[in-house]
Amino acid sequence: MKKLLGILGFLFIIGLLLYRFFVGFYNTGIEYQENAKTAWSKVESAYQRRADLIPNLVNTVKGYAAHEKETLEAVIKARASATQTKIDPSNITPEQLAKFQQAQQGLSGALSRLLVTVEKYPDLKADKHFLELQSQLEGTENRIKVERDRYNDAVNKFNKHIKKFPGNMLAGMFGFKEMARFQSEKGAEKAPKVQF
Repeated sequence: MKKLLGILGFLFIIGLLLYRFFVGFYNTGIEYQENAKTAWSKVESAYQRRADLIPNLVNTVKGYAAHEKETLEAVIKARASATQTKIDPSNITPEQLAKFQQAQQGLSGALSRLLVTVEKYPDLKADKHFLELQSQLEGTENRIKVERDRYNDAVNKFNKHIKKFPGNMLAGMFGFKEMARFQSEKGAEKAPKVQF
């Protein structure tokens, strides 16, 4: 009888340890995954802040540079495209992320062209409202970079958790899949050419 109780006690302890291991892996995976989703929502929030600043910037420029209609319309069109591109944070794929980045890069390019156009208008460059908007836009671009970095850090933590042994054997069982990271634009590794 003592031998049977010893074996049952041993099996109970092994079962308890396995249970704790599986529950620990799963709960940690959920925590990391939710942290990555929260980080993604902060990325979207930073991009939304930029999109919200653009109408004010366009209206300010329009007052000084009404004949730059083509440039202003390009910014408005790029903003609309960027705000329509949505990603489900629970299933971020590299393809979805690339599409999102492409829309955001289109908006960044249109904004750059707009700010180059502003150089032709010294009164606009001195306008207090325009300077404030430009400063907010620069601050927002910094926020976007910080939030993208934080998102990548959160995704990295989750991906490591599900790829390390023995977690890699359990990840599929719990439905954990690798999450996509932000990557730099193609050609970003080359310095731009500046010609005067």
